[in-house]
Amino acid sequence: MPRSTSDVQAFEARATDADLDDLRARLAAARLPEAETVHGAAPGPRRWEQGVPLADLVDVVDYWRSGYDWRSFEERLNRIGQFRTTIDDLGIHFLHRRSARADATPLILTHGWPGSIAEFVDVVDELADPDDADAPAFHVVVPSLPGFGYSDKPAATGWGTEKIAAAWVELMGRLGYDRFAAHGGDWGGVVTTLLGGRFPAHVLGIHTTFAEAPPGLTMDGLTAAEREWTEETRDFARHRTAYAKQQATGPQTIGYSLVDSPVGLLAWILDKFAEWSDTEDSPFETISKDRVLDDVTLYWLTRTGASAARIYYESHNSLDPDLRVDVPTAITMYPRNIEKCPRPWAQARYRQIVRWRSPEAGGHFPSLEVPEYFVKDLREGLAAVLAARR
Repeated sequence: MPRSTSDVQAFEARATDADLDDLRARLAAARLPEAETVHGAAPGPRRWEQGVPLADLVDVVDYWRSGYDWRSFEERLNRIGQFRTTIDDLGIHFLHRRSARADATPLILTHGWPGSIAEFVDVVDELADPDDADAPAFHVVVPSLPGFGYSDKPAATGWGTEKIAAAWVELMGRLGYDRFAAHGGDWGGVVTTLLGGRFPAHVLGIHTTFAEAPPGLTMDGLTAAEREWTEETRDFARHRTAYAKQQATGPQTIGYSLVDSPVGLLAWILDKFAEWSDTEDSPFETISKDRVLDDVTLYWLTRTGASAARIYYESHNSLDPDLRVDVPTAITMYPRNIEKCPRPWAQARYRQIVRWRSPEAGGHFPSLEVPEYFVKDLREGLAAVLAARR
């Protein structure tokens, strides 16, 4: 990748009052459909069979319009430290929090869809400057994927996960981090896998909540629990990935709704928070409305509903089947994640798994659902990774 001469520039988030007023006006004027025909169902998954229930959506829309404080989230981003740089002619936005500890390890955290940097805002300070002097500390970098948040929107095809991984190596190098650790889930997990597999000279090791096995493996030798994992993952792929196929084949078509209608954007994203979280009914059992709306409002104000969806067009099912990861790897399989890979299958790609965990709680958004456990697990996983390098 050609090295850009662009410097790293400080950045501050600041939506205009006009944009926030427009958002509230659109929310007040929203045209909503009638209630779902399973609206009489008792609380539980069946209540969400047809998508986001009307009553739930109305409640969140009312709070978004009259109770949610975007300025508070902006202030949190600005306190952490925001920057932008240009890599391969595309502006990349990122959070950067340097640790006060001399022994801190550089760490890049990569989000996925429908997430954003909002997934990690609550854990950055704890990772950079832990209260426990014996806990590892990190210089934390949290980039916005191309087409997400305050990163630029690619104007041409080509920004798939392979190119993103190479851009992250360039980004870390510009910050003075020639060698670093990496973590990610969802698309961030794919990027993290590529970082470990393609750039072992720069990547000390990885921690991920996503592990994709090479194709063609059999269930011979798997435990009953591991077989159940594979069946759940296959069921998800067969019956619950319409969103991914739409964004992989027609991101522009769905993008018009996502950029023009805040209610449409909210419903599209909230549906995934509900289905993919470790809850019995509503995602707000574990994640606050504010945290979900931080994420959704970031998409809305940056008008990135279409550009973010294009990562599926660029990279859906594109992970190289022959890619192998030889750097030390820590993997955590949360019980309600949408894709769970048995350890024997994972070992076919990740050749040096130094830590494997299957916690009792948590879903696709662990940094928001179980933040205390997430931080502890990430620290311990990366500590095992770094110990394996010694």
